[in-house]
Amino acid sequence: MSDTTEKRFTHFDAKGDAAMVDVSGKDMTTRTAIARGRIVMAAQTLAMIEDGGHKKGDVLGVARIAGIMAAKRTHDLIPLCHPLAISKVAVELSPSRSENAVEIEATVKVAGQTGVEMEALTAVTVAALTVYDMCKAVDKTMRVEDVRLAFKEGGKSGVFQGE
Repeated sequence: MSDTTEKRFTHFDAKGDAAMVDVSGKDMTTRTAIARGRIVMAAQTLAMIEDGGHKKGDVLGVARIAGIMAAKRTHDLIPLCHPLAISKVAVELSPSRSENAVEIEATVKVAGQTGVEMEALTAVTVAALTVYDMCKAVDKTMRVEDVRLAFKEGGKSGVFQGE
């Protein structure tokens, strides 16, 4: 069997029904996840964001707060995620003129029995959607792209290094 076929989906019980994973037997470890993504837009939209000329206010500041809030509420959004006592959420939004995009990176940490990959991915996605929401009146062509897990460590599976 290949490595892929040996692994089993963890969110199903013996009957095949969806179930929250029991993490009570797992060790408490420090777990970190970093996710990345971007929102691509027209050059004029990016210039407006960078210049602070948006009538709704600081687009990147609002998106940062939205991403942080989303990470903290992931268990309310994704049905089988555990509520976690997150110890850190950092969301960075970096304009890229060469790409006409805002690059987004979220770092989430916890000392617990399960990882924070979903929290990091949710933070990136909601930050990007907030940029879209705030700018959609001037640019409906924006698109959210390349949301992915870039790094994780902690727990039994160890370190994952993506891009």
